[in-house]
Amino acid sequence: MAQSPAPWASRIPGPPALAINASSAPAGGNSTPELGGGGWRSREPFSIFSILILTLLALLTIATFLWNLLVLVTILRVKTFHRVPHNLVASTAVSDVLVAALVMPLSLVKELSAGRRWRLGRALCHAWISFDVLCCTASIWNVTAIALDRYWSLSRHLEYTLRARRRVSNAMIGLTWALSAVISLAPLSGWGETYSPAQQRCQVSQEPSYAVFSTCGAFYLPLCVVLFVYWKIYKAARFRIGGRRRNAVLPRPERGPVKEASHEPQMVFTARHATITFQTDGETWREQKEKKAALMVGILIGVFVLCWIPFFITELISPLCSCNIPPVWKSIFLWLGYSNSFFNPLIYTAFNKNYNNAFKNLFVRQR
Repeated sequence: MAQSPAPWASRIPGPPALAINASSAPAGGNSTPELGGGGWRSREPFSIFSILILTLLALLTIATFLWNLLVLVTILRVKTFHRVPHNLVASTAVSDVLVAALVMPLSLVKELSAGRRWRLGRALCHAWISFDVLCCTASIWNVTAIALDRYWSLSRHLEYTLRARRRVSNAMIGLTWALSAVISLAPLSGWGETYSPAQQRCQVSQEPSYAVFSTCGAFYLPLCVVLFVYWKIYKAARFRIGGRRRNAVLPRPERGPVKEASHEPQMVFTARHATITFQTDGETWREQKEKKAALMVGILIGVFVLCWIPFFITELISPLCSCNIPPVWKSIFLWLGYSNSFFNPLIYTAFNKNYNNAFKNLFVRQR
């Protein structure tokens, strides 16, 4: 009888998710045998590129967790942040910090396993998929709520009082987490299967009807809302600026030396023969605020679309057409979506000087 190969010779350890597949041996060469029906094929050991990618993913996970945690701690410690719209920012930070704490580490473990197989059991698979869909959907809808709040505060600043703003923002937060829970818990009630023990696969339910429901509820519907909101903000800002320029009241010409006009916003009242002339130079405070809000919402929406649209296109198309998308592209699109949780706090704190000052005071007090 021929001696059976040693168990360690059946496969070479390494990060299969990022390593080069070595299953195809050269012509005439000896291929490494497979373990009895397990289908574990040999792979090359760690490469420098694989180690670099895994290190970047680990750093992204840590940075996402720490940055969103810093935002939450700042909102809790500073009393001026205990009001709208900072409650929407806090809800977004909660969803993003949960993505970094509960979802991204297990996804990284899956990337390290052979063939992106799931070896942690059915129960942990269901928990991971549920938290993945819950937190990512909540993060997307929280971004939508921030965009809606910015739009209403600019377009309806007379009716959208502080009390109304608080009531509406709390309602949006409640609806965000309720809808996210419905989408994430639907597969647990029998709408498709997320875990395959034979293939050791753990993924979002591929049932076509659930794919349409989940992708529309988690991405395409909020995408339509944020695009509509940004179009309205941009249109309103252009209308206000254009109207101010058309309706500007020029001062009466006066004799004598003419002083150079200042570029700073100012108001000049001149009384002469019982008449009053009015003059404004530069942009008003509200126009500057509208421009800043439009820029912030535009960047927030742009990053949101770029991060998530590749993943949700594949998630919708793959179950409907039974397309076989390479696993490496699925991982790239998934981690690109996860990176949105890292960019969110960077964007909405970069446009608010109060957060920067609060961060400085927080670190100064710790010293």
